[in-house]
Amino acid sequence: MSLLSIQTTSLLGISNLVFLVLVLLSCRCFVGTKVYLTLLSKPWFKKFYQYHCWYWWGFIISVFLHTLLAFLLFGLPFGN
Repeated sequence: MSLLSIQTTSLLGISNLVFLVLVLLSCRCFVGTKVYLTLLSKPWFKKFYQYHCWYWWGFIISVFLHTLLAFLLFGLPFGN
């Protein structure tokens, strides 16, 4: 188990959190709320909002790599 592998796993965990926040902040579930409608009138939020699907892809890839690397480093949690 190398230090680089552990650091990479940690960085992927942090990227999981970052992408999760991006997904939640650009979530379409909030359409209709007063705060969301106010934000949607701002040009910077429209630009941020249009990349919502890409944030999902980043999150999914980050979680997959994080899980794969954790299993390779530490093994399966319920294995013998």
